[in-house]
Amino acid sequence: MRFAFAGIDFLGDVFETFLARGWEPVKLFSRPCDSIYDFNDMTLSRARSLRLPVQMSRILPADLAGLKAMGCDALVVAGYPWLITGWERHIPYAFNFHPSPLPLGRGPYPLFQAILDGLSEWGMTAHALEPAFDTGAIVAQKRFALSHTESHDTLLSKCQMAAKDLAAEIASDLPRFWDNAKPQGPGTYWPRITQAQRTVSWSGGVQDVLRTIRAFGSIEAFAQIESRYVYVWEATGWEEPHRYKPGTLVHRHRRQMVVAACDGFVQISGWSPYAPGAARQG
Repeated sequence: MRFAFAGIDFLGDVFETFLARGWEPVKLFSRPCDSIYDFNDMTLSRARSLRLPVQMSRILPADLAGLKAMGCDALVVAGYPWLITGWERHIPYAFNFHPSPLPLGRGPYPLFQAILDGLSEWGMTAHALEPAFDTGAIVAQKRFALSHTESHDTLLSKCQMAAKDLAAEIASDLPRFWDNAKPQGPGTYWPRITQAQRTVSWSGGVQDVLRTIRAFGSIEAFAQIESRYVYVWEATGWEEPHRYKPGTLVHRHRRQMVVAACDGFVQISGWSPYAPGAARQG
C-alpha cells in the first residue's frame, strides 16, 4: 500500500508503524513546530532518511492531484492542523488519528479537558476524513481506562500507544476496516483550553488544584502565588483544616513552596517563573 503521511512527532509512531508493516511512503506533509510544545524533528529526519519529498505548507487540491500521480493509495493524517477536503477524487483512502473516543471530544486537543473533567475512560480513534473536523466514519477505535491520578503526560502516552495498535490493525487490512467503518452520529466539540482553565484556583479544594496541575503536566499550569505568576508542572498535597486565606504562601524550603487551598495545603515542587522553553531557575 503506497501512502502519504501528514503529521508531526506527536503521533509520529503511526508513521513508523505503517512503515514497519511494509507500506511504501511517497511523501510527508508536516508543519513548522515551536520545539516547546510541538516537535517534528524525528518525523522530518525519518522522511529525509527515506528521501521522501517533504511539504511544510497546507495541503491544497494540487497536492492531492500530485499524490494521485504518484500512485498514492492512502493519506494517513496524525497531528496535522489543517482541514483536508476534496481528497475523494484523487485517493482511495484518507483517514485521521484523533486522540479521543469519538464522537466524544472532537476538537484540536481534548486531552487536557478529559483530565479536568475527571473522566474514567478515554480512547483513540481513526476516522475517515470529512469536510468537518473529526466527524468522519470510525474506521477503528481503542478505549482504555483512566486512573484518578491521571496526568497529561500519562494520558498522552496511552493515546500514543493506542494509536500504534490501531495503525498496526489498519495496516493489516485497510479495505476491510474501511468497508466496516461506522458513522459517528451526534457528538461533542471541545474548543481549545483557555488560560482561565489552565490557571490554578486556590479557592478550590486540594484535589481540584492537583487535578488542574496534572491535567497540564509538562505543558504546565499557571498559578498565582502571592504577587507573581509561576508555571507549575509538579505538586502534591494534603487535606487539613486551617485558617489561612486560600492562595497564601505558608511555607518555603529551598524550591519547595506550600500554598493554602480551601481545605488543606499544596506543596509545589516543580515550577518556574519563566515560560516553557526559557531557562529553568527561581
